[in-house]
Order: sequence, then structure tokens, then C-alpha cells
Amino acid sequence: MANQALMANAIRALAMDAVQQANSGHPGAPMGMADMAVALWGEHLRYNPANPHWFDRDRFVLSNGHASMLLYAVLHLTGYDLPISELKNFRQLHSKTAGHPEVDVTPGVETTTGPLGQGITNAVGFALAEKLLAAEFNRKNHDIVDHHTYAFLGDGCMMEGISHEACALAGAWHLNKLIALYDDNGISIDGQVKPWFIDNTEERFKAYGWNVIGPIDGNDAKDVSKAIAKAKKEDSKPTLIICKTQIGKGSPNRANTAKAHGEPLGADEITLTRAALEWPYPAFEVPQEAYADWDHKAEGARAEAAWNDKFAAYAEAFPGLAAEFTRRMKGELPKNFHQVAFDTVVAAHTKGETVASRKASQLALEAFTAALPEMLGGSADLTGSNLTNTKSTAALRFDAKTGAVVMGQPQQPAQGAEDEPKPDSTADKAEPPHGVIGRHINYGVREFGMAAIMNGVALHGGFIPYGGTFLTFSDYSRNAIRMAALMKRRVVHVFTHDSIGLGEDGPTHQSIEHAASLRLIPNLDVWRPGDTAETAVAWAVALQNQSRPTALLLSRQNIAYAPKGDLGDISRGAYVLSEPEAVGLKSKKTAAVIIATGSEVQLALAAQKLLAEKKIAVRVVSMPSTTTFDRQDVAYKKSVLPKKLPRIAVEMGCTGGWWKYGCAAVVGIDSYGESAPAPALFKHFGFTAENVAATVEAALRD
Repeated sequence: MANQALMANAIRALAMDAVQQANSGHPGAPMGMADMAVALWGEHLRYNPANPHWFDRDRFVLSNGHASMLLYAVLHLTGYDLPISELKNFRQLHSKTAGHPEVDVTPGVETTTGPLGQGITNAVGFALAEKLLAAEFNRKNHDIVDHHTYAFLGDGCMMEGISHEACALAGAWHLNKLIALYDDNGISIDGQVKPWFIDNTEERFKAYGWNVIGPIDGNDAKDVSKAIAKAKKEDSKPTLIICKTQIGKGSPNRANTAKAHGEPLGADEITLTRAALEWPYPAFEVPQEAYADWDHKAEGARAEAAWNDKFAAYAEAFPGLAAEFTRRMKGELPKNFHQVAFDTVVAAHTKGETVASRKASQLALEAFTAALPEMLGGSADLTGSNLTNTKSTAALRFDAKTGAVVMGQPQQPAQGAEDEPKPDSTADKAEPPHGVIGRHINYGVREFGMAAIMNGVALHGGFIPYGGTFLTFSDYSRNAIRMAALMKRRVVHVFTHDSIGLGEDGPTHQSIEHAASLRLIPNLDVWRPGDTAETAVAWAVALQNQSRPTALLLSRQNIAYAPKGDLGDISRGAYVLSEPEAVGLKSKKTAAVIIATGSEVQLALAAQKLLAEKKIAVRVVSMPSTTTFDRQDVAYKKSVLPKKLPRIAVEMGCTGGWWKYGCAAVVGIDSYGESAPAPALFKHFGFTAENVAATVEAALRD
């Protein structure tokens, strides 16, 4: 039998040693949660250290990511490729043991955590993806998708508002395979939390529709294990296990104090702690019996092999489904994607419709969601405004009694003409038509929760999540957008009502700084398309961006289609839309370049005509994505923006970001908007063809 006390103390020793050596970190939470980890990782979690990416593994999220040394210690002890040298390099440059866990850096880490509350929200996304994939792909006696999502979280996660958003949705969605263990130690950086955290957590989660177990003794691994076993039997609700623990457990003078939270124990206290724990080993030394008790390599290999056998049987019975499942879990697009994208863009160009770019987005989505069953959409209570739903994406619903995913009507095969050959009745006969899941999520008014849940869905795999809200509310979800960019995950944010063009709702809803602000996030693609073709291209690029998220900034007001001769360069982020000869100045030397985005492209084209009447030749460049254009080679950038020509940028937003392009002037807005009809606002703030033309003339005079 495993010596659970020895296993827990191995975590405590490694945590306090690593933090001490780094002279930085959080030893208290790992020491307090060590017994919880023994119970979960030692007796319940299904994983294979040799293959951290095995599909049907259980997912584990350390939402209180400052306790990273707990996770690093467990990964090391159980047999992941995380040697003791990496623990010794905790928080050092280029180590695999960053201050907070980072996905794709440390083997076994499922998501990057640290901003409190987002980890548990990611876990909701993991559990949602598991449930939806199971409903879509599992068949009788063939449950190839069948795993749990576990999360550890602390008081800080509970206090962050995003946990309310996400956990309420988890209850509404009946995510019974989500099990959260709450480290209820009553301590945060400022001390005992009682003066500022008086929530009745048990009743709060019951109100969300959760199964709540405890409070239990979180420092008793056997009690925790029993609670987890009970939670796994729950068939319709997520479970919260409230674990009462001592922060810094084992430390004679730091346990149950704020000093254990975020600073090293100190050499003297570590000596006392080793004695209290009866841990006679020097720093970073773990006895072989502890390694033996923790070692999960053989058991993990058996678990993965059993699933591989199960999947092989599934593939034999349902070859088409198995191939589709494999494709989606690899994150690969369908083989016909490029043709679908080409046809969608060409159709937009051919029709040349005058519509708002939010409508242009929906038109593109109709094609892409029909071709890509992995697209999982949604909106934060603004579906009718964001236009994120399509004919292929019915609303996602769950049975109120059983919690099961409500399936759509079976898809019937098309009936051929009488003289057409009948389909082979034996072909793939084990794959009968099956109900389809809803693929459009009503998130409610929960922008931050939506964004972080989408991150969890993307991290889990099998879906490409996208979700909509107004651009000005990107401020609510910004940190989750940043985390998607940091984690390099394909998530698409549909932001509509992108400027003062939304009109009467006024400055609370009118985006001024938001486009520029989003463009500052590294690894985030930001598109502000100016017509239907540009919008279709933006979607096509976003879906191909396997290692970066995308923000689409879309208009409420209609935008005329901008005629264009070539569609190929749109995907490069900026292109020459109109040369002087397009407005009758064939032999006139180009004097300036107007750069515009979104709805303002029409202003640039109109100004070009006005200037042509004065024999001033200008080039119009449409730049739907500055972030994409900035990644192009120097030669292409010069071909679009010649060095010697003055540049004038036009965008209904703050001007700061445009000066990097060497602009002589920027027609923008550096104040808040006003409440009025959009045409009145455009005139008031100078977004008229006449003002753009005058600005160009002034720049040429200077």
C-alpha cells in the first residue's frame, strides 16, 4: 500500500525547496493542497506520463496557478519528462517550471493559469467540449470520449467575478464530469479573508445547480479520495468538493499565516519544517519509496493501451466517424476547406452586396459552419446583433431532467432520382444517421466567462470556438483574449458595433480605443474588414490560424462593396484597392496614399474622387488587418506603401497606433463619442469625404 503521508510530504519538501532556491514563489498552497493531490493523482486521475497528449486522459487544471510547485512536483514524481533539474530551476530563464503553469512549456500542463478565476473557467470549457464530443461521436458500446475534468481552486478564484459567470453556466449545462476541489484555507495575501470574503460557498454553488460535498478535511487524503469517488457517481451535476486545509501545512511558524502564501519560508523555518514532517532528506532529495508510490508510468501505459484498443474497435465499426474524430482532434481543417474558402470569397465579390460587416460575417459563417462541424459558436446575449448564428448552428440545449445534450433531428440522406444508382446499402452500414448537437451557445451576459470558456474548449480540442459581443465590451473579456494569445490557441472573437457608427447608444457603447488596444496584444490577429469579400477572407484566415486567436471588428451600419480587381492580397492584411487611374488620372503621378480600414474605406474612395477633381492623384490602400500586414516581408510593405509618398490614415478610432506607418496625418477620434444618429456623428467628428480630402491637401502643402 502506498504511504500517502510520505507522498504528500514529498510535494511539501520539493515546493519549499524550489521556492527557497528561487527566492521567489508561493510555498503555502502547495504544502496545504499536497494531500488533495495525493488523493486525486494517486487514486483517481487517468493519465499517462509518457504521453501527455493522449486524447481520453482526464484533464487537470490548477486554477490557483500560483501553487505551480504543487503541479511541478506531482508531474516530476509521477514520471513526466520533468527532471529534478527543472525543479531546481524553478522560475529561472528558459526553464520548464515557470512561475505559473504554462501549456506547451511543461509536459502535463493543460492550460496556462495565474490570472485567478480563469483556470476554473477553462475547466468549464474542457468539460463542455468533452460532453459535446461524447454526444456527437459516442455510439452504443463504443464510448471513445469518456473522461473527467478536475480543477483545484482557491479563495482568490472564488472571489474573482469570472468564477460566478462560468460556474453558473456549468450548472446550467449539467457538466457532471467536472469536479472542482476548493482549497478552503481562509488565507490570501492580505491575511485572513474573513473581513472581505463572507460568501456561503456551499449555498452559492448549490444555487448554481452543483452537487456540493463537504466541507471535508482536505489534509486527509483518504477523505478527499472518498469525496472524489462520490463525485464521480454524479450523473447530472458538476461537483464542488470543499476541502478545509492549512496553508503551509507542516511549517511550525508559517502554517495558517499570510506569510506562507507568497514568500519563501526561509532557511531556518525549512529546517524546522523538515523536522516537523520527519523528512530527513536534504534539499531536492526524494527517497526511492516515495518515487515508487508516485510512479504512474506503467498504469498510465495500460490505461492508454486500453483506450487504443477501444478506439480500434470503434474505427472498425464506424470508420467514417473515426476518421472525422481523428481529424478534428488533430485540429486539421477538412480537405475541401480551401475550396470552400475560395468559393465563399468569390461569391462575396461577385454579389458585391451593400451590408453591414456584421451581416457579411454571418454570410461567411453560413458557408463555413456548414463545411466545418467543429465550429462552435455563441454570443453573450447579443445573437440578434452579433449575427453569430447560422442555419447549421442550432441553439445548444440540455435536457432539464437528465442533463443530456439535446440532439437535433437525424440527418436524412438525399433522395436521388429514379434512374440514379442507389447507394451501396453495405457501405459504412454501422454508421446510421445520428442526431446533431446544437452548435450555438447562449452565454448570457457573461463576456469574460465566454472568452475564457472558449479558451478551454480550444485547449481541449475537437472544436473551433467563436463568440460574439459588442466591441466596447471586449474590455470585459480582454484578459482571456490575452491568455488565448499567450497560449497560442485558435479562438475567434466576433466584435460588432465597432465605432461611433452605431449611433444613438452613445459613448458607453461606441468604441474609440478598442481597435488600437487589441492590436497591442502580441499574437492576436485583429481584422476590421471593409466589405463582404474582406470579411470572408478574414474568417478564412482566422480559421487557418492554428496558433493564434483572432478578433473580428465589424460594423453595425451598412458598407458599400468596394470594387477590386484582385482578391489574392487581402489575406496579407493590406493591399492597393484603388490607383489614381481608377478615377480618371491615368498619367498623373501619385502624390499620396490614403490608408483606411472598415467602413472608412468608403470615405477614402470618396475622397480620392474629390481629389481627382483637383487633379491630385492618390492611391487608396485598404488595411483590414494591421497585425497581419505587419508580418509581411519588407518588399511587399514597400509595394503597398511606397516610401516617398505621404500617408494619411483614416479610422474611426484613436490615432496613436497609426503613426508607426509614418503617416503625415491621421483622421481619427481621440475623444469619446456622442449620442446621435450615425450620419450626424460622422459630420460632427470629421468623418466625411470632404474632410479626408482636405486633410490630404494639407499634408501635401506641409
